[in-house]
Amino acid sequence: MENQGSDEVEKMKTKFLSVWHNVKYSWALKSKTPFSRNSPVLLLGKCYHFKVEDDDDDDDVSEASSEASNQDSVMGNVEDFRKDFGSRVWLTYREEFPPLSGFALTSDCGWGCMLRAGQMMLAQALILHFLGRDWTWSEALQLQPLDSESWTTTAAKRLVASLEASLHGTQSRPSDPGSPDVPHAQDAGSAEEADAHLKEMYHRTLVSWFGDNPSAQLGLHKLVQLGLTMGKQAGDWYGPAVVAHILKKAMEEAMDPALAGVTTYVSQDCTVYSADVIDCHKAPRAGHPTASTSDAPPSPQNDQSPSACTLPDSQAVIILVPVRLGGEKTNPDYFNFAKTILSLEYCIGIIGGKPKQACYFVGFQDDSLIYMDPHYCQSFVDVSVSDFPLQSYHCPSPKKMPFTKMDPSCTIGFYSRSVQDYEKISQELSRVLQPSASDKYPAFTILQGHGRDYDLSAGLTPEKRVWPFIRDPRRTVTTTGDFVLL
Repeated sequence: MENQGSDEVEKMKTKFLSVWHNVKYSWALKSKTPFSRNSPVLLLGKCYHFKVEDDDDDDDVSEASSEASNQDSVMGNVEDFRKDFGSRVWLTYREEFPPLSGFALTSDCGWGCMLRAGQMMLAQALILHFLGRDWTWSEALQLQPLDSESWTTTAAKRLVASLEASLHGTQSRPSDPGSPDVPHAQDAGSAEEADAHLKEMYHRTLVSWFGDNPSAQLGLHKLVQLGLTMGKQAGDWYGPAVVAHILKKAMEEAMDPALAGVTTYVSQDCTVYSADVIDCHKAPRAGHPTASTSDAPPSPQNDQSPSACTLPDSQAVIILVPVRLGGEKTNPDYFNFAKTILSLEYCIGIIGGKPKQACYFVGFQDDSLIYMDPHYCQSFVDVSVSDFPLQSYHCPSPKKMPFTKMDPSCTIGFYSRSVQDYEKISQELSRVLQPSASDKYPAFTILQGHGRDYDLSAGLTPEKRVWPFIRDPRRTVTTTGDFVLL
């Protein structure tokens, strides 16, 4: 009886916290993020210019986008930026999902932000692998700005219900998420339509891998389960270095044939060992069913597709580098380094955040970082049903934060498609990491050979030691929505 009473108390506590977090994180203030017309904007290796000739008035992006159709007046394209940003996969707090195994929690509000940031970075790597950096979602420009009405829990439920009700016919969704059905050219009407359909199937399949249910291979339930092996409980704070190792384990254990061609490497003590990365490229993943040519889903036909760039017996590698860019605060000497990293097309972003709250950094303008914020509480979406709504997995509104507020503890991500690709990446990163006269130490190093060839405990002075597993206490977040050009 005592155990039963104790269980009831825990359930009541969980319900109370869920209600509190729903109030706290479901309310998005409609405010605007300022963007300058006079400075370039970098987004995961792509550069955009918002400058409009003979126009010094302040305007928001939606207004500037209408001007974008006049190519004579716009230098660069605001609409292209909006479409690119809106095409990135956005993973946020969710509520009312199936309980986490061993816990009564049905929401990650208030504690899962770093896991969500890690999911977003991993999703970007998979977009590069399956769709390429130039891919954009056809509906990205139709996303509605975040405001206090459209993203509350009740409104989100109404949105999902209305979308489901509006579906007059359901397209068949593959029973195996890793093997999208590809229409024949005559069924799609043209090769272009067939290619667009295939890309959309990859898009939908990719999002489903991050669904909030126990069967999702890269979903929250799986990440929390793997976190238990590292001493992390559901509800704990997850640091960026811990999340890097959780993502690595999740990719190792993912059994979908489509994911057999991707593996993950996590650096040791801020050092990337090139021979270890190359081994990851060459070696088939242990315990994973290798996808044969007939089993593996075909790739969209573009120059950056896996079929065009990856050898049949090789794997792509997601490289995760946990670093600490300073002591209590980020050292200003690393600001330009972070800008350079985010300017590289093979960079998949940085997970970190402000002190005590996590976010996913995807770009910058001047002295401000551009990021995607997981601190929105949205309703559970069942990704196992046909044509589940995708709108809540894409963010229409970027946010900005001064570099000076960036927490020094973070994990940097890169995507390498092949050994040849990695050789180019390592050469370029070696130049980026070359310390200048003002730098005492690079953020991380790249060494030839294997990690086992080095004594990792010797030769490091206290100043060079990096402790990436520092725990950050939780803190609330104030969310913002639309953005404006200045």
